[in-house]
Order: sequence, then structure tokens, then C-alpha cells
Amino acid sequence: MIYTVNARMSLIISVLCLGTALPLSAQAPTIVRTHPRTSSPPERGSSDLMRLFADPASDSTPRDPHAVQPERPTVATHAGTVARGWVELEEGAEWDKLDDGSRVFVAPTNLKIGLASRAQLNVLLNLFHRSGPDGSFAAGDLTLGVKYRILNDNRILGDFAVLPALKLPTGSGLAGTGTTDFSLLLISSRDIGPVAVDLNIGQIRRTGNGTEAPRTAGLWTASFGFPITGPVGGVLEFFGFQRTTGPAGAKGTAAMLVGPTFLVREWLSLDGGIIVPITGPQPHALYTGFVWNFGCFASKRVCARPGSRSR
Repeated sequence: MIYTVNARMSLIISVLCLGTALPLSAQAPTIVRTHPRTSSPPERGSSDLMRLFADPASDSTPRDPHAVQPERPTVATHAGTVARGWVELEEGAEWDKLDDGSRVFVAPTNLKIGLASRAQLNVLLNLFHRSGPDGSFAAGDLTLGVKYRILNDNRILGDFAVLPALKLPTGSGLAGTGTTDFSLLLISSRDIGPVAVDLNIGQIRRTGNGTEAPRTAGLWTASFGFPITGPVGGVLEFFGFQRTTGPAGAKGTAAMLVGPTFLVREWLSLDGGIIVPITGPQPHALYTGFVWNFGCFASKRVCARPGSRSR
């Protein structure tokens, strides 16, 4: 069965292929981001410009690379990266109810591989299913992205990272846009007391003539994670997509996401919740999923935990 991609579905697919794969970023503080933290200030006498971009942190700060860093199922992502040589899998399930009454099931998969102390490879592939007698599962487009953290604990930008990504037209019909997409996401993360705050803004540029999917698209997010009790936390997020133009254009949207998180082990996290539209053609949705840090697949020297000696 070949589906026609309507404007709203193309927008949903585009967001999934931004390189973030509906990430859960605003996690409870019981979930540790594996990027360095330090309170060392910039040197006195530095100019205001130097202070803005000063990066006082170093990657020698002890941390546990086996602690999960959830980046789904929300739209936002954080500036943290998986430790070099370590591998983490994020798997989710989302049920959307569209304005025409039809339902779409999306299963986003994000495999994260630590490339360096500040760089992470994202490999994303999603499954789609639309309700109806002819409905069937279809694999979506393949997306490759590299998140690179530029700043740590900057007094203005916090932890700041960029995430460029390339989406290849490997899917078809409902599962793909038939275009090659180039996207760039800017990410700012910081902790305000017990609350983890993540702010994103991103843009997509596509090939094609705009009939199947808008040639340009963008999004913004503001995500907040907080502890509730023990391993249980919560996430609240506001996000939106800009208005697009062309044959497949759509109105701008804004929505709210809320739900609990549960840290089963340091290497395994569960989540679930709802997405409620605020304005525009944003569907109501339910989501659930897990994040699993498999461990390190590189050499023992690369995988040595902080504080331990490697040979």
C-alpha cells in the first residue's frame, strides 16, 4: 500500500528525521548526562566576548559513562553525548490521532555511538503504520547525524551543542518524504536548581519541488525535567513547528508534552506520557519507550571508567 503524505504527516516525519528522533531530553536529575561539569570561572581580565564563549570545563571531570542519557520521546534534545566507544539505544512508540480521525503509529529508533569526548553519532530509523484496511508497517527514511558539544557550563549558553544531520530518501509513501534533507539543530542545556532545562531551535532544507514535503521547515522547543521521588521523575515540554509554504505547506503548530520517567537501573530508563495540541494541526498523542545503555564496544583503554586506570 502506497500512502499519500499529507502536509501534517510530512511535518511529523520531518521532525522525526531532524536527528533527534523525538528525544526525551529534560530528564530527572537521577539520570546523569555524561558531559563534564565544573564551576571554575573564566580568568579575570578577560573581555566580555571572551567571557561569553569561555569554556572553563574540561573533559576530565569524573562521570559514569554507563548512565543513560534519554533523548526521547520528546521533541527536544540535550547537549550531552554518549561517552567515547559506548553505545546506547533509544526505542519508542507513539500513537497519533489526526484531525481526519485516522490514527498513525510511529516507532522511532535512535542508535547513539560515542565518537569522542564531545561527539556522538546518531543513526535513526522509524517504523510507521496508518490505520485502515490497507494499513501496513513501513520503514522510514534513514537519518545520520553527529552531535558535537562546543561549550560546557558557559554562563550565557550553558552546555551548547550543534547537531547537523542528513536524511536519505530510503523510505516511501507514508514512511518517507522522497527527499534528501539537510538539518541543523542548535542545543542549549543547563540545570536550574533541580530542574534540567533544554532549549532547541532547528531548520531543515530539502530537495524536491515542495509537492511531497515543504522545502524548508523549522521547530523550537523548551523542555523541563524534574525529580518527583526516588527514581521517578517528570518532564514538561512546550514545542512548535513554524508555518511552511508550498503545495505541501501547513499552518504553524504549538503543543505541550507531559509525562513521568522511571530510572530502572543506571543503564535503563522508561518513560511515557501524552502530547496535547495548543494551536495548529498538531495531533493528540500517547507515547512510551525505553533507553538502554549497552556499554562499551571499544577497547578496554577507551572504555575505562573515570577514576580507574586502564592499560
